[in-house]
Amino acid sequence: MDTGYVNLISDEAKRNVLHCTRAALGPGVPFYAGIYVEHNTGDLAGLYRREIEQILTVDAVPVIFQSIRMHGLSSTDKIKLYQEICRDIPEAIAFELGAMFATNGEIWDDVTAQGIMEIPNISGMKHSSLSRSLEMQRLHMRDKIRPDFRIYTGNDLGISMVEYGSDYLLGLATFFPEAFSARDRAWQNGSLSYFALSDALQHLGNVAFRAPVPAYKHSAAVFLHLRHRIPSALTHPNSPSRPLWENEMMSECLDRILSAMPSEESKEK
Repeated sequence: MDTGYVNLISDEAKRNVLHCTRAALGPGVPFYAGIYVEHNTGDLAGLYRREIEQILTVDAVPVIFQSIRMHGLSSTDKIKLYQEICRDIPEAIAFELGAMFATNGEIWDDVTAQGIMEIPNISGMKHSSLSRSLEMQRLHMRDKIRPDFRIYTGNDLGISMVEYGSDYLLGLATFFPEAFSARDRAWQNGSLSYFALSDALQHLGNVAFRAPVPAYKHSAAVFLHLRHRIPSALTHPNSPSRPLWENEMMSECLDRILSAMPSEESKEK
């Protein structure tokens, strides 16, 4: 997905990731895999469908990253392209990605967004505009035309969008899944501990997803290294990096989250 390096790794590496993930999860456990075709040539729908075939072999759900070749298409042609990409497959997720994340990303106009929502086997969209107001518009559209359609928020600068009807598929959640789980339980149970923990996680999001936004992957590596979850803070050599003092900033963010975690929830204190 976008928190990994699907835009930088080889086709062989992608296949290995798919099969390793399936082996780690075991049969029957769902997972999602991103499709990135920007470096390939040929018929665009065909490129996506070949990637989908690989993903379906491990019973995963494909996530359709945009291509810069889509940008010049009319709304009608974009919708037709997504219909062709998703023809006869059980399920897919569309990805509406802001250009601050990647040049191949594009925020759709309302006609395109509605048309994609109306494709039956597209079950939801990842929305990464970093705009609360635009995401609210997507939620309103969803409620009006297809209430079962999922809006997966990618707004790491507004993680409380889950309070307004979005589901989340946040890159930020990969930094500290246990803390997000604790936050969600607090929200579900009506616990006041939700607020301090949510504020601490939002602080992390504001720091980690500062400009240049794609360098958040390095922030994630630094943070996960501080948590002793990965052996190194190194990222892919072609991925944007943060300054040398990122460790200090991530350490402060981690301390704040741990302080907000219910004592029975945190094993890192």
